[in-house]
Amino acid sequence: MAVASPAGMRRGPRRKLALAAVAGLGLALSSGLPAAAAPKPSVKQLKKEISSLSKESDKLIEDYYNSRIALQKADKREKEARKRLDGAQEVLTRESTRLRSIAVQQYMNGGPNIANVFGGGTADGLEGMLPRLALTQHLVDQQYASLKGYAQVRDDFSRAQKEAAGREDELRDKVEDLEDRKSKAEKTIEKIRDRIDKLFEVPGARTDGTFVPQLPSGSDNITPRMRLVKTLIQERFDVPFGIGCYRSIQDGGEHPLGRACDFMLSRGGAMPSQQEIQRGNEICEWVVKNGKRLGIMYVIYRQRIWHVKNGSWRTMSDRGGTTANHYDHPHISVY
Repeated sequence: MAVASPAGMRRGPRRKLALAAVAGLGLALSSGLPAAAAPKPSVKQLKKEISSLSKESDKLIEDYYNSRIALQKADKREKEARKRLDGAQEVLTRESTRLRSIAVQQYMNGGPNIANVFGGGTADGLEGMLPRLALTQHLVDQQYASLKGYAQVRDDFSRAQKEAAGREDELRDKVEDLEDRKSKAEKTIEKIRDRIDKLFEVPGARTDGTFVPQLPSGSDNITPRMRLVKTLIQERFDVPFGIGCYRSIQDGGEHPLGRACDFMLSRGGAMPSQQEIQRGNEICEWVVKNGKRLGIMYVIYRQRIWHVKNGSWRTMSDRGGTTANHYDHPHISVY
């Protein structure tokens, strides 16, 4: 049996120590490295999320529908209650006028004033007051009937008033409930849109977040990447006044290269409506949110520019007009 030499014995422990040191160094280095970025969801994962969100969306839409029906019924009840209240008010006004006329006539004839009865008497206390009126029995009976009738009218008016107030509160609650359900449904639908957008593979995207330059193609003379961005925006935001992309004028911009589109919010250089201005804001918000994934280079809107490199908006110099200053359209350029 071979016997290990002293040198070999010395090398053994040293080698173990060295290996342990290397392993420890590797552990230290790995613990100091930043965590790897979370992998992008696969098409299968996205489809599963969309399916789950769609079921949630269907339930929210059903709840929203039922809430709308309940609101319509509450609105109808509120209108009916208000109509009854208006009718009771009309009768109350007529009977009040009639009763005042009786009181004035009685006062002018020198009899007791029944204004006190008119002011706060109830039907229960009327029988004790009426005999004191120095009138014929016929007049007493007539006044008694008028006062009793007035008390009934007054009570009907009070009930109608309370019902109308209750129906108004019910209607307000239904409106708030509907808005809450609508908000929840819209948020879920927005999530579904985001997941669907991610199903589209961005042409020319590298794994390191950069983008391969592309040539224009097709009859619209724009790059595949710009075409995807255009399609997504058109489907999501409609853009009723048209989208202008390629133009041959060499102005130093991205349009002649097929890498820019203008999403119009009005025609003929007119200032857009408030609704269209909001549409432009929403387009820009969505583009900025998805800028890095879609290969957006910059966005210009309402005399401001957002560039993916600095990630913030800054004001631009005045170019002298609504269109030139991009008040009537967002301009979007891709890499």
